This record gives sequence, C-alpha cells and structure tokens, in this order.
Amino acid sequence: MKKVITYGTFDMLHQGHLNILKRAKELGDYLIVGVTSDDFDSRRGKINVQQSMMERIEGVKETGLADQIIIEEYEGQKIDDINRFGVDIFAIGSDWQGKFDYLSEFCKVVYLERTKGISSTQIRSQNNHLKLGLVGKAKRLRKVANEAISINGLDIVGTSGAGYDRRLKKLDDYSFEELIEKVDAVFIESDMKNRYEQIKYALERGKHVLCYLPMAIGRSQQHELLEIAKKNDCVLMSGIKTAYSTAYYRLLLMIKSGEIGDVASIETTCTSLDEVSKIKNYQKNDIWSAMDAWGATALMPIFQILGTDYVDSIIVSKKIDSYFDLFTKMDFVYKNAVATAKIGKGVKSEGEMIVSGTKGYAYVPSPWWKTDYFEIRYEDQNKNKRFFYELEGEGFKYELVNFLRAINHGRTLSYTGNDVLEEISNVYEKFYDGKDVRTI
Repeated sequence: MKKVITYGTFDMLHQGHLNILKRAKELGDYLIVGVTSDDFDSRRGKINVQQSMMERIEGVKETGLADQIIIEEYEGQKIDDINRFGVDIFAIGSDWQGKFDYLSEFCKVVYLERTKGISSTQIRSQNNHLKLGLVGKAKRLRKVANEAISINGLDIVGTSGAGYDRRLKKLDDYSFEELIEKVDAVFIESDMKNRYEQIKYALERGKHVLCYLPMAIGRSQQHELLEIAKKNDCVLMSGIKTAYSTAYYRLLLMIKSGEIGDVASIETTCTSLDEVSKIKNYQKNDIWSAMDAWGATALMPIFQILGTDYVDSIIVSKKIDSYFDLFTKMDFVYKNAVATAKIGKGVKSEGEMIVSGTKGYAYVPSPWWKTDYFEIRYEDQNKNKRFFYELEGEGFKYELVNFLRAINHGRTLSYTGNDVLEEISNVYEKFYDGKDVRTI
C-alpha cells in the first residue's frame, strides 16, 4: 500500500484545498492529512486563521478524501510522521516549491500545482472586511495601527482624540460621533472617565467594541454594558493584549489543571518610569497614573486563577494628590489563598509574576505582561519545565484577530470572563471612592 501525506491549515476550506487533496489522493492508496494546531499556527506567525482547529478538522473530514487526519503541533514533526507512518510520498502545494526538498531523504517529495486565483487569504479579506476606528490619546494606538496592517480584511478608518499625535498623522481625525458613523467597530483606549459613555454610545448604534480595561468604573456600569452588547448583538471584548497571547493562555490552563497543585499565592508586579519627568508638573489626564496604566493588567491573572469571591481586601497607595498614584499595592485574601498586585508609575520594581502552589510554582519573568516564556519549577530542580511561545510584535494583532474572529462568528469569545471584567471595575470604584484604601 502506497501512503501519501500532506499538511495544511485548511482554514475556510475552499476549492483550492479540495483540488490539492484530490491530487494528493491520486498519488497513492492511503492519504494522511496533517492539520496544523492553533498553537503551531500562532508560533509560525499565522495568526489570522478564522476557524478553530476542530472546525478545520471537520472541514477536511467532510471531504471524504482523508483516510487519516493527524494534528501538526511542532517544527520537525513532518520527519517524525513520515517515519512513524511509513509514508512513501510527501505532497504539498507548488507555492512551497523547494521548501521541503530536505524531506526527499526520507520519501518522495511532490509539489502539486495550486488552483490559481483561489486562496484562504483572499477569502478572509473578502468575507471579513471590517472598518475599525481608534479612540483615545494613548500612545499605544500607534502600535495598534501598525500591527493592524498585517491583518487581512481590517482597515483603520481614522481616529478620535488622537490628532495631536504626529505618529498617527496619516489617519484622519474625527469627533467621536463622526467616527462612529464611519466604522463597524472601535478600539477604545481613552481616558477612563470617558470610556463608559463612549462604549454605550457605540453599542447602542450597533458597533462592536474592543476596549482597554476597565471599561467602566463600578460593577453595575460594566454589567450594563455587557447587557447592551447582548441586546444589540454586538461584540464587546477586553483589550488587554496579555489575555490573547498563547503563552499566557497555556500558563492558565496548566495552573488550573493542577500542574503546581493547589494555588496558595499569586504575586503580580507592573511598573514603569517612562513618565517620571512629567509627574511633578502633570495636568490631570495628560498622563496615566499607576492605576490607570497598570491596575487592570495586574489584577487580571489574580481573578482569572483564584476567582472573584475573595473575603477581604486592602489597598495601600502612595499618591502625589487625590488623583495620581505613584505606587499602589492591592492585597486580596481568599478562603484558601492570598494574592498581591503591585503597580507603579514613577516607582520601579521587577515586573514578574509568581504563582505558588502545593506542588511547585509558576514563574513568568519580566515583563510578564508580554508573556512568551514561563517556567514551572519544583523542589527537585531536575523536574523543572520551560515553555516558550513566540509573541509577534507587541501582541496587539492577537487581540485584533480574535476580535475580528468573534465578530465573524457572531459571538464574543471570552478570554477574560465577564465576572473578571465586573470585578476589575469594582476594584477601580473602591480605589477612586477611597473604600478600603490607605495612603502613605
């Protein structure tokens, strides 16, 4: 029996895919199809895949052409699969001409002519065209605009409130109301005092929203926004890019699966000194305070891992006035665990995250909020494990791709959790109201 193997993402299966599979099938008696995993696609920088791995596998299965379907998860797997399954022929599209010649040492390599004029990239661009507006003064909007360029079917229409930033001068600047009329969705990273009204305005006009946290101050306002999004069939997603990185997601799964035992403590630290020269003479909302800039990021893993049902909390803050905090430490006591989040804007510390458990601990080095590497450490150091998942660019494109995917699927894909969104908003309300807050 002559065995043939081929590989692909097979996103949004189309006639071009079918033609490749049919030609591969004709080369032998038994066809093995390798479908790339979501993680493997992400590590290769192929992040604009619209369907999940299971959806793509089902698509291949429904063709009836594959005698066996396997999952491709790592570099070098093709050689392993060829040897393991006794493959005679490796077949792949002609756009990879010469790329896999090295496999000829293990089996015959055949490059199959691709169907001209058909590609997944073209289909994604045609089907998922989205006009996006950027709202706010945050310097990160420039990075968002730069990373959006590589995403098929996503066009940045303009900005609102960012006209002063010469790095965004190529984009037209509109009033918020004008921008909403021109777009399908908005990315919001404006002053916190404006976000609730801006999100509500956009949702009520049927626009999808991706917004930095907190979206609102107080649990009731956050809950209201979620209900408005649901009522108007809009996607409302959190814009903390850390939540969308492969490494961070895998870390959460490992911790929740018991890899380090029962979690007893979580420590997160997020600080920066980039605005120190402005702090003494700042004007309110010209720059972000420690809580503005880092609070939501530092709180997110605590609530995602331990939940939101803590029994006690205390916030200690070093402020230069009633608004601007240089440094804030937030402690939470749970029934069986404790957690600490330290944030600073004008105070610097090691930006790491440590999750302590009864079997070992997870360590994410600085800057942990750009998670691409973490370690699971044990008493016996010989058992320590290291994990690396490449993070392309600043990570904004990952949240933008998932936002686009959620809109195309007609539902919000929760990477944060509504309970976490509401509790983060609740903590901000307590902070600004001075409840359970001590100043030093």
